[in-house]
Amino acid sequence: MAKNRKVIITCAVTGAIHTPSMSAYLPITAQQIADAAVGAAQAGAAIVHLHARDPEDGRPVQTPEAFEPILKSIKERSDVVINITTGGSPRMLVDERVRPAEYHKPEVASLNMGTMNFGLFPMLKRETAFKYAWEKEYLEGSRSSLFRNTFADIEYILKTCAENGTRFEIECYDTAHLYTLAHFVERGLLKPPFFIQTVFGLLGGISTHPDDVLHMKRTADRLFGDQYCWSLLGAGSKQMSIAAMGAAMGGNVRVGLEDSLWIGPGELAKTNAQQVEKVKSIIQNLSLEVATSDDARDILALKGADHVGF
Repeated sequence: MAKNRKVIITCAVTGAIHTPSMSAYLPITAQQIADAAVGAAQAGAAIVHLHARDPEDGRPVQTPEAFEPILKSIKERSDVVINITTGGSPRMLVDERVRPAEYHKPEVASLNMGTMNFGLFPMLKRETAFKYAWEKEYLEGSRSSLFRNTFADIEYILKTCAENGTRFEIECYDTAHLYTLAHFVERGLLKPPFFIQTVFGLLGGISTHPDDVLHMKRTADRLFGDQYCWSLLGAGSKQMSIAAMGAAMGGNVRVGLEDSLWIGPGELAKTNAQQVEKVKSIIQNLSLEVATSDDARDILALKGADHVGF
């Protein structure tokens, strides 16, 4: 990892955490999501991480048909690396979640490494009025539900996408998830280089404390040595501080409205590109270079945009 001083910026443009009433700037329609992704790429993101939403009420959806216009629009306008979620939302089962990546065969797909509590309900302290009926129930429901990613689920995703040539953004929300990844590596179901996205600050996962960041990195170093490419994301208000810490420590970074709606204290980000520009400035102020999409393809050994299914 010490050789990688070109820092990959991933932008997660909409996600399935935030609901439409939280920000008027959250991309909802296929055109809005595609425009947000292209804008993020133009600002410096080498990878865009994609979810889809129902254009009528912003509810997370996970069908190949919902992703198709997003993917085609982005590809027509940008050479950015496209990363399709297999996480969907915590309410979806694995066969639904994997379908878009199975069908569209992207260069990268996300892959969560463990079942966990995924607490979104604290957002109800801030949000009291909702435009759509599903939003409040969705957030409240996270108090008693699980984000399911069993060993069988993970294996199902790996085997379903095995012939696609798709590499994975391996999302680890705690140290146990790194050990789960090591299990699948030992079984030969994942091959290096591993693109490990360590996630900090979501209720149910590891915190944003610097000691926890160091602990995750030390554990990954011990388990995977020089065979992995490290990236970090911080949820909410810790987005930029985690990015700065990670970039300074040799890592890559992820920003975007999936992970935080904010650009500063009490100020909503109006675009994903704003967050990309801000983290790009942090990277450059650390005397580091921002990776292009082609750099990312080389670093992560991706199959290339001409080998996807869209």
